Amino acid sequence: MNSKKVLVIGLDSAPPEIVFDEFYDQLPNIREMIDHGTSAKLMSCHPPITIPAWLVMLTGKSPGRLGLYGFRHRKGYSYDEGWIASSRSVRGNKLWDILGINGKKVCLVGIPPTYPPVPVEGNLVSCFITPDANREFTYPSQLKYEIQDLIGNYMFDVTFRTEDRDSLLKQIYAMTEQHFTVVRHMLVKKEWDFFMFVEIGIDRIHHAFWKFFDRQHEKYVPGNKYEDVIRQYYKFVDEKIGEILSLIDDDTVVITTSDHGAKRMRGAFCINEWLIQEGYLSLKHRPNSIIDLDKAEVDWQKTKAWGWGGYYARIFLNVKGREEKGFIDQRDYESERDELTKRLEQIRDPKGRVMDTKVFKPEELYSVSLGDKPDLMVYFDDLYWRSAGTIGHNSLYLSENDTGPDDAVHSQEGIFVMYDPRGKKKRLDRINIMDITPIILDIMDIPIPEDVEGRIPRELLG
Repeated sequence: MNSKKVLVIGLDSAPPEIVFDEFYDQLPNIREMIDHGTSAKLMSCHPPITIPAWLVMLTGKSPGRLGLYGFRHRKGYSYDEGWIASSRSVRGNKLWDILGINGKKVCLVGIPPTYPPVPVEGNLVSCFITPDANREFTYPSQLKYEIQDLIGNYMFDVTFRTEDRDSLLKQIYAMTEQHFTVVRHMLVKKEWDFFMFVEIGIDRIHHAFWKFFDRQHEKYVPGNKYEDVIRQYYKFVDEKIGEILSLIDDDTVVITTSDHGAKRMRGAFCINEWLIQEGYLSLKHRPNSIIDLDKAEVDWQKTKAWGWGGYYARIFLNVKGREEKGFIDQRDYESERDELTKRLEQIRDPKGRVMDTKVFKPEELYSVSLGDKPDLMVYFDDLYWRSAGTIGHNSLYLSENDTGPDDAVHSQEGIFVMYDPRGKKKRLDRINIMDITPIILDIMDIPIPEDVEGRIPRELLG
């Protein structure tokens, strides 16, 4: 295969149900690439979360090998210390590092996690985890001033867990307009062989407006004022994609992809309330209000396990010789994990139905499990239910996220569309998120490193 340029359009959390089905006819630019290219459902990593998913895609390595199991991580075997994933958390070379080593120029905009900005063979604008535009957020550093001259104060993200949805909607549009303005500018003004950007607005519009759009959502009200918000935003993004496509030539392969999908949230399950109820977590005093577990008086010497909230539950066992005040004998570790797994799999929803809960041991998901991994990873009801880590609730079930208004959760399936103006359409039903790095390296005629776990699907070979 001759070396070509590659443009990757990242649409954070875009699901196939929307792009390939419901809005397909209303997205002419994406539809054109689907109709004349190769499209597939993308199988995200475990867990299907923005961080680590984009890094899994752009290293070709599993979360276990990267040692990244989410945005926030436990620090060693501490009860209350943690760390936040950033650009400094990434083990080994990323796709753009491999390209740079091989003499290719890159332009990167908004790819999580690229804050703090790191040197690349080209240009970089950091992502949504950047605190604000007063920080260094570009490489090279002077690019920051070029962007500010272009659009003013750069917006990395919006506060999307809010009831003020009118203001939020305006902010999402303003942010997205800014992002695409910067992308268009860099496409034309910068030298590049590989260009990639991620638009986080897709994810934010899902979380804030999904219940107004999804007729199967328990809180959906027909004819509500926000019913058309998600569709109109997708049409807006598609128009912006069309503007970008007009700026590239026929020697550029375009990949449009997401890191995971999205679906309605049924509620949040209070994992630590359940662990208290089941005798795994012991408190010295029951709180009088809703608080984080870190602020509670936990009797660690009588506690077997505790959990974290998020899109999935991370559960940690309190093991003698490992944790400071361990309770479980090391010889009982596996039997305790197995017993807890059985109990978790029998959890029922508020209507008495056994949830479709999946419980994983990290070593079952990954060939290597590095870093500060949990003892168990729990997807409540196939991820339809979030995990709420706070305590002090009078119920095991919450109709809302305990960290603020939220309508959507993440799903395992995202999208993959590859369009080569000079190539042929090929059939591909599914693709693994780890396969995208080797696909891009192959397109650009770069050798695939041996430590990359992803593989080029045979349907794309030859």
